[in-house]
Amino acid sequence: MTEKRKKAIALRYDQKKDAAPVILAKGVGILAEKILALAREHKIPIHQDEDLVEILSGLKLHQEIPPEAYLLVAEILAFVYRSNDKYPLPK
Repeated sequence: MTEKRKKAIALRYDQKKDAAPVILAKGVGILAEKILALAREHKIPIHQDEDLVEILSGLKLHQEIPPEAYLLVAEILAFVYRSNDKYPLPK
């Protein structure tokens, strides 16, 4: 059996600059671990979604995500906003 290597993708979305979320960093193995460590160090929320990582890992750095990934990424952004208490869920 082969061990599955860890993958990580970091996204940036600045409504003032970006038309869509952009691939900020990506990596496999040790580089993925470093991306995750930096996220933890800077208290950036981490969301795990193997299918989305597979889709996004084929993109180039600084490339906008494709329209077919918008819904999945929107769900992640909602998770991040709730984690930051910027946009709490309605009661």
